[in-house]
Amino acid sequence: MSRDEMDALGWDACDIILVTGDAYIDHPSFGMAIIGRLLEAQGFRVGIISQPDWQNPDAFKALGQPVLYFGVTGGNMDSMVNRYTSDKRLRHNDSYTPGGEGGKRPDRSVIVYAQRCREAYNDTPIVLGGIEASLRRIAHFDYWSDKVRRSVLVDSKADILIYGNAERAVVEVSHRLAKGASFASMDDIRGVALVKSAVPDGWTELHGDDIEASDEGARASANTQSVIRMPSFEQVDSDPETYARASRILHRESNPGNARPLVQKHGDRELWATPPPIPLTTPEMDGVYDLPYARGPHPSYGDAKIPAWEMIRFSITTMRGCFGGCSFCSITEHEGRIIQNRSEDSIIREIETVRDKTKGFTGIISDIGGPTANMYRLACKDKKIEAACRKPSCVFPDVCPNLNTDHKPLIELYRRARAVPGVKKVMVASGVRYDLAVKSPDYIKELVTHHVGGYLKIAPEHTEAGPLSKMMKPGIGAYDRFKQLFDKATKEAGKKYFLIPYFIAAHPGTTDEDMMNLAVWLKKNGYRADQVQTFLPSPMALSTAMYHSGKNPLRAVRKGVSEEVTTVKGLRQRRLHKAFLRYHDAENWPMLRDALKNMGRADLIGNGKHHLVPTWQPKGTGDKGGEGMRMGKKHKGQKFLTKGIHAPKALMPKSRAR
Repeated sequence: MSRDEMDALGWDACDIILVTGDAYIDHPSFGMAIIGRLLEAQGFRVGIISQPDWQNPDAFKALGQPVLYFGVTGGNMDSMVNRYTSDKRLRHNDSYTPGGEGGKRPDRSVIVYAQRCREAYNDTPIVLGGIEASLRRIAHFDYWSDKVRRSVLVDSKADILIYGNAERAVVEVSHRLAKGASFASMDDIRGVALVKSAVPDGWTELHGDDIEASDEGARASANTQSVIRMPSFEQVDSDPETYARASRILHRESNPGNARPLVQKHGDRELWATPPPIPLTTPEMDGVYDLPYARGPHPSYGDAKIPAWEMIRFSITTMRGCFGGCSFCSITEHEGRIIQNRSEDSIIREIETVRDKTKGFTGIISDIGGPTANMYRLACKDKKIEAACRKPSCVFPDVCPNLNTDHKPLIELYRRARAVPGVKKVMVASGVRYDLAVKSPDYIKELVTHHVGGYLKIAPEHTEAGPLSKMMKPGIGAYDRFKQLFDKATKEAGKKYFLIPYFIAAHPGTTDEDMMNLAVWLKKNGYRADQVQTFLPSPMALSTAMYHSGKNPLRAVRKGVSEEVTTVKGLRQRRLHKAFLRYHDAENWPMLRDALKNMGRADLIGNGKHHLVPTWQPKGTGDKGGEGMRMGKKHKGQKFLTKGIHAPKALMPKSRAR
């Protein structure tokens, strides 16, 4: 990270310099650390420039000119998601910065960093990576500017973009560059995007205007090289319905077993995206996690606390990927839907390393999991079926009969983990996919008996069929079945544990009535949400296509017959939906009373236990001046914010890549 460190190593230059918007934490929970250690293991000299002053090109000269390239990433989160709330308000903190200080990275970090690298050393190649680049690799709707933007590769003027989990691709690109290869010759590497002047000779274009028709064309052209022609940037920019069609094409071409290259015109240039990377094998995953990480923040940060590090330093990653395919979530888009597993031995070795080397360890492993807690070693029963499948989810509308849902390997892993000498308890803090867990009552019993610490978080996201069908989430009945098994296991274990369900407000397909019904369900079940999530349209998500276009890309998108989707865009309506989730907050009562009256549901206003909001208003709340107690008296026995489950902030979920 400094010239002094280079001198101590005897380096005259770095082969590769990685620029990141995060503080540098040398731990496998941070993408920059994985890529740095992986390249080091391949024999490259790697430097890190962390959170540089983006207004000064000299900050990008701190380690000199790299021999091969600058690798640029915004960090573990998209910089716009990191900096702004779903209501487009500025966040004043950043979990990936020393002291949690906000403002240490620019908006659209990938573009800005790439520009400064170019200003620092004009002739040095630039390689983009990380989730911000991954989710913006094609023309995409940008919520914060409320417009469709070009591929970040085009806007940044970088040389190549590597998307998804990029271990294989970054190694291949690096070695080819070291041998003097051109970027133009790298269009055979999976998981990359680059710009071409035209589609090369020998390729058959299959037009993606009707994706189902393109599948027929693919079968007819089985012996030829086929590339899917997506609608151009100009077309998706001018027509939201065409944008929804492009989103459908992208997600239909996401299975590494059958995906074809995509090409999308940007002006007079062609953006070429190769098929997604082949998932890492278990030995390859072990190799990544067994690299010699220092397992902590760089010493230059001193004693400054970095919130993201404090959260994960005693946690263990078991797997990658998610076959849930939730339409609002970026995990599948970035990590893929095929689960990549570590071996038990590798996981146990890391637990022992945490025990022996991580400062402050008290015997508690804070989490063992990944994007979900319970997809470890779950996969399609038939590799041929898996390779041919184009379904966006293995569990929606129901769990696929071809999916192996056996939780025994995970149960055995839990038992080995908690048997490690010096380990007192192994917690499961990753979200449990409850529609899978109900397939294995033994897993629920194991979880409750040994791995829950008072609360367990799960994410039904809603109770109503309309929004759930657009989210690709199971009906609330699956939650009810899980709760029955959870409560039964809790009682048998002699524990007093609670479920913390999480819900999304204002998702496409959600009406005011849907949110009202959810609020009634919450009150009936005694839930008072401490923190709630309003839908945030992340780049490239299917839900974002719904939000922007008002069409449903989960079904065929064709002029005149596309399925319409209710969207919630106005700030007032978005706040109303959020207010329904926090029906117990007196600040929201005036808004809710007005809404209920307009909806013809004034019967839910009153001071009885079956009413949603009371007629009275605490002094100083609701209208910034307060209505006092003019509207009536507090109902006897009503204890707001004290009864039911009120989760402390420490138990809120880790930031999900949505």
